[in-house]
Amino acid sequence: MNGKTLPDGSRDFDFLMGEWRIRNRKRKNYWTDEAEWEEFEASMAAHPLPGGIGNYDSFESPGWRPGFTGMSLRVYSPVTRLWSIYWLSNRDGGLDPQTGSLLPPVVGSFIDGVGIFEGDDELEGHAIRVRYTWTQSGPGSASWQQAFSRDGGQSWATNWRMDMQRVKAAVEV
Repeated sequence: MNGKTLPDGSRDFDFLMGEWRIRNRKRKNYWTDEAEWEEFEASMAAHPLPGGIGNYDSFESPGWRPGFTGMSLRVYSPVTRLWSIYWLSNRDGGLDPQTGSLLPPVVGSFIDGVGIFEGDDELEGHAIRVRYTWTQSGPGSASWQQAFSRDGGQSWATNWRMDMQRVKAAVEV
């Protein structure tokens, strides 16, 4: 990064701790230019992991997919000063079916209040690049979006947006 040292970003996700109400907009078909989106409400609760190593959240949307539960696991490396974000769900566990290991994360950091995290993945037999973008809009609001690239990151198609409103802040321990 131009010879500069990355700042310690271990507290970059502190704004997310607590309970949230989420308005979701998710593209129905990832591979077409159609602008057909489904909209649904969800809830999320984010909690720190011990020792400042990261955090996790739970995501539920009974009106969208009854019984579906998702979870993000975010782990911070003080050595690289980067975050690794893993997505897990009760559909596939977030695990590679061959090895039983966690699927590869998206990796990145925050710069000027915007977090960009990218990684390689596969969807429906296609190699893709995935990008998560996190933005804190204020003390009681945040946004997240996911985009896919089928050309190695030359172009991106946003396919999921979340606008979050805080319901309850985390209790300081």
